[in-house]
Amino acid sequence: MTNVMSDSSVITDIRINVAEQSLRGFKVDGEEIYNTQIATAKNGIGQLSGSECTPLGNHRIRAKIGESAPINSVFIGRRATGEIYDNELASANPARDWILTRILWLCGNEPGFNRGGNVDTQRRYIYIHGAPDSHPMGVPSSHGCIKMRNTDIIQLFNHVVVGTTVTISE
Repeated sequence: MTNVMSDSSVITDIRINVAEQSLRGFKVDGEEIYNTQIATAKNGIGQLSGSECTPLGNHRIRAKIGESAPINSVFIGRRATGEIYDNELASANPARDWILTRILWLCGNEPGFNRGGNVDTQRRYIYIHGAPDSHPMGVPSSHGCIKMRNTDIIQLFNHVVVGTTVTISE
């Protein structure tokens, strides 16, 4: 993982490569300052609502959620539940789709492709979010979102702003 970010670094462009299962962050001058493994959808790529696929194309961060939440905080419907993920909670809720720590909610920028109608990334609730540390990265396994390690999503969250561009490619 490349990580040359200082505390004041701002990532202005995020590029997600589904084939590589990677997320890279770039400064305004094009310098890569962040690179980590992720997990995209186990169903592959696709735009359609209900497909549980990761959507392609140009997006932006619509909202940042969970700024002050403790690591491993559990979110349902973009709201913290007050729970902290651990093995006991996981065992008691084996079917839950765990969204943890921070959420970067994506919005499509391409009408008819990932914005509007039955291909709308925002209405599909596609996020970049934290996942249990037991979930492998580099292996497609999500329900459409981009999953990251909790420490990685905190770091990324702290270096982006609402409106940051996110490009998802094959």
